[in-house]
Amino acid sequence: MRRPGGTRATGQLTTAAAARAHARSVVREQWETVYGTAREQDLIDLLIVVSELVTNAIRHGDGLAGFDVAPSLGGLRISVQDYSDLVPEKAYGSGALPVVHEGNGYGWPLIIRLARDISIERRPAGGKTISMLVPLRAADRHCAEEAQQPA
Repeated sequence: MRRPGGTRATGQLTTAAAARAHARSVVREQWETVYGTAREQDLIDLLIVVSELVTNAIRHGDGLAGFDVAPSLGGLRISVQDYSDLVPEKAYGSGALPVVHEGNGYGWPLIIRLARDISIERRPAGGKTISMLVPLRAADRHCAEEAQQPA
């Protein structure tokens, strides 16, 4: 079986929209060729996580320093590098959404709910790398499982 490889998208990515497009293309061109068509719901979750991470790097991390995507059996491993040494305190939260709508504060709770294996590491030259696995499941496998369940 051909194993998909990772891709680094440093330099050409300057927006969350470009990062989402890159992640989507890696799913379509690499993950799906090995594991099957990804469930649309899982792809939407992936795009939310990518958007939140890249937007945070741009707004709060002194800019986007790098964006890596690597397909794996369980989904897509993503890493976002920024230039800030500050670790977001909500990154280690419970994933609970804000009790009162204040217009922000939803990003990290969503990321925590949608991703797995979240890690934050400081980069030797400054800044940090935030990495995680966003689960993906094959749509055809999901449909087959539903068809086998009693009505």
